[in-house]
Amino acid sequence: MSHSGDNATPTNTRTFSSLVVDGMERAPSRAMLHAVGFSNEDFKKPQIGIASTWSMVTPCNMHINGLADDAAAGVDKANGKAVIFNTITISDGISMGTEGMKYSLVSREVIADSIETVVGCQGFDGLVAIGGCDKNMPGCMIAISRLDRPAIFVYGGTILPGCHKDKKLDVVSVFEAVGARANHKIDDAELAEIEAKAIPGAGSCGGMYTANTMASAIEAMGMSLPNSSAQAAISQDKRLDCERAGAAVLELLKKNIKPSDIMTKAAFENAITVIIALGGSTNAVLHMLAMAHAAKVDIGLDDFTRIGKRVPMLADLKPSGRYSMAELVEIGGIQPLMKVLLQAGLLQGDCLTVTGKTLAENLAEVAPYPDGQDMIHDLDNPIKKDSHLVVLYGNLAPNGAVAKITGKEGLHFTGTAKVFDAEEAALQSILNGDIVKGDVIVIRYEGPKGGPGMREMLSPTSAIMGKGLGKEVALITDGRFSGGTHGFVVGHITPEAYVGGPLAVVENGDTIAIDAENNELQLLINEHEMARRLEKWQQPEPRYTRGVLAKYAKLVSSASTGAVTDN
Repeated sequence: MSHSGDNATPTNTRTFSSLVVDGMERAPSRAMLHAVGFSNEDFKKPQIGIASTWSMVTPCNMHINGLADDAAAGVDKANGKAVIFNTITISDGISMGTEGMKYSLVSREVIADSIETVVGCQGFDGLVAIGGCDKNMPGCMIAISRLDRPAIFVYGGTILPGCHKDKKLDVVSVFEAVGARANHKIDDAELAEIEAKAIPGAGSCGGMYTANTMASAIEAMGMSLPNSSAQAAISQDKRLDCERAGAAVLELLKKNIKPSDIMTKAAFENAITVIIALGGSTNAVLHMLAMAHAAKVDIGLDDFTRIGKRVPMLADLKPSGRYSMAELVEIGGIQPLMKVLLQAGLLQGDCLTVTGKTLAENLAEVAPYPDGQDMIHDLDNPIKKDSHLVVLYGNLAPNGAVAKITGKEGLHFTGTAKVFDAEEAALQSILNGDIVKGDVIVIRYEGPKGGPGMREMLSPTSAIMGKGLGKEVALITDGRFSGGTHGFVVGHITPEAYVGGPLAVVENGDTIAIDAENNELQLLINEHEMARRLEKWQQPEPRYTRGVLAKYAKLVSSASTGAVTDN
């Protein structure tokens, strides 16, 4: 597949930087840039911003300063001029279960806005964005779409697993150990051992949680170099990935290949296909909708259902499976899986990618997985014959909800509502032993506006698992879930409770039915009773009236449209 830039007249590779540094009147700008290391020759080169999400806030990002240096070296060797700048990151895993977690989804918007602001202000001609945690990855991609300048996303890489009693550990192991301690299955000393051993160093959470899901999706979409999603954070492969990305952006500039040429509807469909095959996080639904919005691509909740009917879940990866991302790296990453999906007609091979080649061309020489591996199942022996990401509708979710149903939990659950207006109260009730078989835990006022910020419910869902109740209770919420969550869970319920969605009027003792075969979420009361309750309902006072959370609550859209803030 050729691109319009291939045979055209030479492209101006300095469209934006020339406006900042060329000509007599731009001497003051050049003077400031001399101070940060520009030579006279550098002013003639295309400027490439390197967006680094480095911080010591979290192990996911603690190594990215070094990776940014590698990407900059790749740009400079390819006769560009790299300029490294930073954006923020927060840690879901550290703030989980606290009021601070309300800033998590908000940070996606702050990151996107900050990258757009720096690149737009400084006149960078292209961009390499390096992300290593749940929100900075889609945040980078939203900015890349808005700017629509030649760009590549680089994944910071997965963490290696910890180990305790010959069992591999990750951060979710610690959350589940809390439930096990509350259930007296382990003692304080063992909990402390698991805590100390679970996170051995740098990199993103080790299962097919949100970070690894989004890295895989972005690679499948064509916006990362092949294998970027499947490299350990601390590895020579990852350093080379960054250096190659720096050089590759210069090629995209020469060929005038922009993100809008790559991030097409077909590319989003490819990404969704890979997310499903890998058993990826429910957060991917939220982030893909937001990325599509930024890219002006028509992707909605029902596209996940449409694609999910024909794409099976093939990967036996954590949280519901046995293996970590580091183990998938060892057998070849996601490229062999993508080749299988392509050969089966489940991927669209003519999509352009950041290599300048099509997806099919990139996959042509990819070797299959080694014989005997059981991490990625064959198409004729799937873990689940269709998607684990199930979009539910019904009188509790008129605008949709998202469930993660791997089949191991069963496909139906009917139970009795136990209602909580905040995550903390639900968690305490679980740990105290107040939740019993047959309960449906309802956590509301945790949506994008109501929280505000749509917290992840990893603490309660992990406590349920640790208590041994994973198959015996369900949890539904207008909040969302960590990629580490598993069990019978439904999130993203829309409209959310805070805006008067039906979740707001569920009462203790009500019967709730979840049907993942017919894609329904129902509160078993009649229409008259529902109308009576909604008529009586009054909106709570906002939890925040000033600052970033209040601003976010005013701007944010429904989770069913990606919880975006630039409608």
